[in-house]
Amino acid sequence: MVRALTTILMLCFCLSSNAFAEQKEKVGNYDIHYVALSSTFLTPSIAKTYGIQRSSYTGIINITVLDTSVEGNPAVPVEISGVANNLLDARIDLQFREIREGDSIYYIAEVPYRDDQEINFKIAVKYGKKLNTTLKFKQKFYVE
Repeated sequence: MVRALTTILMLCFCLSSNAFAEQKEKVGNYDIHYVALSSTFLTPSIAKTYGIQRSSYTGIINITVLDTSVEGNPAVPVEISGVANNLLDARIDLQFREIREGDSIYYIAEVPYRDDQEINFKIAVKYGKKLNTTLKFKQKFYVE
């Protein structure tokens, strides 16, 4: 099932030009890949398997951290926390869940939104003493 989630998220990266293009931030020897998209991109069975509310008013955030100093750029387990704010400054604490499949590690959180709403994300990512950074990005969500 995790492989199916991974496949769906990768398809979203590839098929959706500007709206959900993969985003990456390089910090030292680490690539932090992140994407925010509507939970309706997940199939009902995938959403059910991972307890994700599939709704036109729920977005998901997916983050993975890769170590580029090691051959094959393996994923690393990180400490992650974050907040989301809309333009009215309503604050939502993000509750990330770790998903592992083989060598892959993903961190998923849900965020509620309304139509045509821009959400600002501020996410703290830490990997021991090797990585300690804050990821900041915006995503505009639309109700389908």
